[in-house]
Amino acid sequence: MRKLRIAVSALVAAALLFVAPQAAQAAVWGSSDQWATWSNGGYTLYNNIWGSGAGPQSIWANSYSNWGVWANHPNTGGVKAYPNASKSVNKKLSALGSATSSFNVTVPSSGAYTTAYDIWANNNAYEIMLWMNKQGAVGPLGSLQATATVGGHTWNVYSGSNGANAVYSFVRTGNTSAGTVDIKAIMNWIKGKGWFGDVTLGNIQFGYEITSSSGGLNFVTNSYSASAS
Repeated sequence: MRKLRIAVSALVAAALLFVAPQAAQAAVWGSSDQWATWSNGGYTLYNNIWGSGAGPQSIWANSYSNWGVWANHPNTGGVKAYPNASKSVNKKLSALGSATSSFNVTVPSSGAYTTAYDIWANNNAYEIMLWMNKQGAVGPLGSLQATATVGGHTWNVYSGSNGANAVYSFVRTGNTSAGTVDIKAIMNWIKGKGWFGDVTLGNIQFGYEITSSSGGLNFVTNSYSASAS
């Protein structure tokens, strides 16, 4: 569903266009560039406007744990962007002592989007999506396989393929704007189903998969962290 984008270059803007004034004034970094990136504290932030027919989108950040976007994508269907904060792990599942993440976000009550983790394994052969909240006409790839309580949450679990990689989507049964997720427990659950083996956890991404945000909407990460050891 998503394309893992590694930008070739990062363009840093001195001022943000279209972003809420309070965010723009406070921001340490910002950009409206399609593939803008910024590295901070062991994380990389991506503006990541990858879908066709996308509108303008600006990203701002004070740190990897406090960032957001203003996006004005038309209501034309299809994912337009996945702005995210990414952390590289590159460790075998069997060698992981723990892998957890916490977040707190403020998201709009209109538009169509998900607040989601995108977790990549085995050189992007496997994609694990964790939908923490969703709004509007959005849905996971594949078919429903189970309802499971794992990693600190209860999910409807879907399995499918986007033609390039297997996709396992864990859609929380109720929306939440804050919480902690045990990523290792979720990966072990998938392994227990026989859907993959002792994979290598590559990247943990967290952000907003935006389908539409007509008129301009703000998505704010109040706090975020991911750790794996």
